[in-house]
Amino acid sequence: MKNNISINNKIGMGTAPLGNMFREVPESEARETIQAAWDQGVRYFDTAPFYGAGLAEMRLGEVLSSYNRDDYQLSTKVGRLVLDEEEEKEGLFANGRKNKIITDYTADGTKWSIEESLKRLKTDRLDFVYVHDISPDFLGDEWITKFDEARNGAFKVLDKLRDEGVIQGWGVGVNTTVPIELALELEEAHPNLNLSATQYTLLQHERALERMMKLSEEKNAGLVIGGALNSGALMGGDYFDYQEITPEIKQRVEKFSEVAKKHDVSLKDAALQFSTAHPAVKAVVVGSTRPDRIQEDLNAMKADIPEAFWQELIQKELISASAPLPTKQLNL
Repeated sequence: MKNNISINNKIGMGTAPLGNMFREVPESEARETIQAAWDQGVRYFDTAPFYGAGLAEMRLGEVLSSYNRDDYQLSTKVGRLVLDEEEEKEGLFANGRKNKIITDYTADGTKWSIEESLKRLKTDRLDFVYVHDISPDFLGDEWITKFDEARNGAFKVLDKLRDEGVIQGWGVGVNTTVPIELALELEEAHPNLNLSATQYTLLQHERALERMMKLSEEKNAGLVIGGALNSGALMGGDYFDYQEITPEIKQRVEKFSEVAKKHDVSLKDAALQFSTAHPAVKAVVVGSTRPDRIQEDLNAMKADIPEAFWQELIQKELISASAPLPTKQLNL
């Protein structure tokens, strides 16, 4: 099956931070950030019910609903239902809406989730849908059972919607590689666009290269890359893959920083270019709550990064020699 998916931007906007991830984001700041992305030409936006219990979807819908729907692409996720019942929250979205969230990958749950997302987003259609977090990092030992629930429910619904032309593509959206690999190997479902967060980045990509990237090419399935900065770890932040950063990761980041400083390269520029260089990758989504960061992200794709920078990363075994590079492959 030929993959004809085309995404408007090589860099799209991710909206997890707009769900009040890690901190409470004022409404004005959220609106200004989305507006800045639009004004600077971003036309692909990714969101999910999980982001603040629908908060990110609502904020995105408020801004995008004033524009022609044909002028932008939109993806959201299924697998979690936002209920009217409220509860105390903790974790990533402790500052989000208090609505209770339950996990549901069934066919009926998938249909209901899409209907509710359309209301929050103030739109009549979605371009791409990802089955969210059917992965051990969120579901623990139960993840295989939930994967089977999705295989018999969500996957079939989304396959049908894609084949009928209601959506352009669907896949799995997770922070680990194995669920995407399993989905790509299924005979009864045919995901054609998966979202891989945190797994194909400067800081970690070896496991992804071993299987996920190869399978994606073999199955003609595209990839959207999320978390290219590993929750800000690459920029000296306190988190790595949504958890507090460890001393080991900090030391690894320092090694990257030393090479970057030597070659006068921004690690953000390098990270975004690296994650988009693989031929299977259709786009990278970058989350932000700061309007000025949007232009910074877009400029990153145009930055001139010397070949010697990549060569030194390979020589110091900081990146894999088999990873496609933004520049020509080096003969080392």
